[in-house]
Amino acid sequence: MPESVIDQAVFNELKESVGTDFIGELVNTFLDEAPGLIAQLRPALAAGDRETFRRAAHSIKSNAATFGAMQLNALAKELEFMAREDRLGDVGDKIEILETAYQQSIIALKELCR
Repeated sequence: MPESVIDQAVFNELKESVGTDFIGELVNTFLDEAPGLIAQLRPALAAGDRETFRRAAHSIKSNAATFGAMQLNALAKELEFMAREDRLGDVGDKIEILETAYQQSIIALKELCR
C-alpha cells in the first residue's frame, strides 16, 4: 500500500500543526519543487559539482522528512553525504532509486491529502 512509504505519525503531526486545509497546499508545493531539485542532480554529478549536488540532495532530504517520506529522506541523505565526502563517483544508480522513491511518495502523499 502506498501509505507505507510515508511515516503516518510524521504526516499526521504536520497536518495537525498546519491544518487540514493547508496540508494540501504544502504537499503540492513539495510536488512542484522536488522534480526541479531531482533534475539538478544528474548535471551536477556529470560536472563534478559537489556543492550543487549536495544542496539539491539536502533540500530533497529536508522536504521529505517534513512529510514523513522516510525512504526518500534516507536516499537523499545518503547522496548528500556522498557529495560532502567527495564520493560522487560512488553514486551509481542511486539517483534512479531516489526518483522511484519520489514517485512512490507522490502517490502516497496525494492519497493522504484526499
